[in-house]
Parts: sequence; C-alpha cells; structure tokens
Amino acid sequence: MVELSTGRAKESPLVGHSLPKDYADGLAAAIQSLQLETVEAMGLILHEARLHRRLIFVIGNGGSAASASHLMCDLNKTGRAKDVPLPRVIALTDDMPSITAWANDTAFENVFAEQLENLATAGDVLIAISTSGRSRNIIAALKRAKGLGLSTLGLTGPDGGELKDLVDICLFVQATNTGQIEDAHNAVCHMLVAGLRGNIKW
Repeated sequence: MVELSTGRAKESPLVGHSLPKDYADGLAAAIQSLQLETVEAMGLILHEARLHRRLIFVIGNGGSAASASHLMCDLNKTGRAKDVPLPRVIALTDDMPSITAWANDTAFENVFAEQLENLATAGDVLIAISTSGRSRNIIAALKRAKGLGLSTLGLTGPDGGELKDLVDICLFVQATNTGQIEDAHNAVCHMLVAGLRGNIKW
C-alpha cells in the first residue's frame, strides 16, 4: 500500500494477498472460459437480423440491465458497417414508465414479457443477460419470446439456471464472482459489436 501523505510504501495488513490481483486473475480466467465459437454464432444471428431489418431486444436486471443498455447503445451507434443496414436495437430495461406500470399493476415478473407482446414480431431477436439464469422476469420474457417466434440468445453464469434451456444459443461464463461474470458479459458484448462493425470478419 502507499501512504498518500508521504508516498512511502506501507506493508499491507494482508501479507501475500492482493484483492485487485485476485480480482484481475479471476477475471482473466472468466474471459479465458468464454466459448468463442458461441460468440461467433451469436454474431451471425445479429448480422442476419440487421440484414432483414429485424428488431433486436436486450434485457437484464441490475448490473445486467446496465449491460443491456450499453449493448443497445453500442450496437445502434457503432455496430455499423458499410453496405449493410443499421442494427435496430431496443433495451427493454430503459422504458421505466412501462416497467413500473406493469410491475405495479400486475407483477415484476411481467415487465419485459409484456413489452415484447407490444413490440416484437416473429423473426426478431431477444438477448437475455442474467448472471444466475434464474430471474423470473427474464424467464417469463424468454417464454413469451418463444411463443412470439423470436430467436433467443442468452449470456449467463456457470450453470445457466433455467435460462439455458429456453434460449437457442447460450454463452456461459465460468466464474462465481458476479462482478467477474458481468465484466465477461461486457467483453462479449464488445466482441459482438466489433464483429458487426467489421461485417462479421471474426
């Protein structure tokens, strides 16, 4: 540790232990666990969706909601490529009036499924981001998406929960630390954006 007032090094109270290093090592392992062929398959689904002007929906809770918004922003702004249509992406996490209305009037489980009912058409794509794969509103949305004829992609943690059985393509992150799983998901999202920007020249 460094004492800010003098700049002199002080011995850490946890000799031989560094939280930043441990976290960085765990994150590196999480990134190494990614199934890159799965990322490629997801990228091709998104590429086909933009070619046919299909909508791409993204959902998540908490930190995964932030990842959904981030992916939406990146795809709409920088997921552009020459001579192909622009992606059309909606983060269902961002419509707070609809989310609070459905949560208040029915149940929080419905906040994404009911938005899909209004907006989605067969052939569209739903990307579900969930570290546990067990969030009830994510599961409800995936079931509704299947009924509406959407393609479904999932980003999840080490076991995938119920989500893994409800998506067409599932990417697992082999980590137990939620932050590391979320960081790895963000890395995957950036890979997808880079692939679309480069016309899927993986």
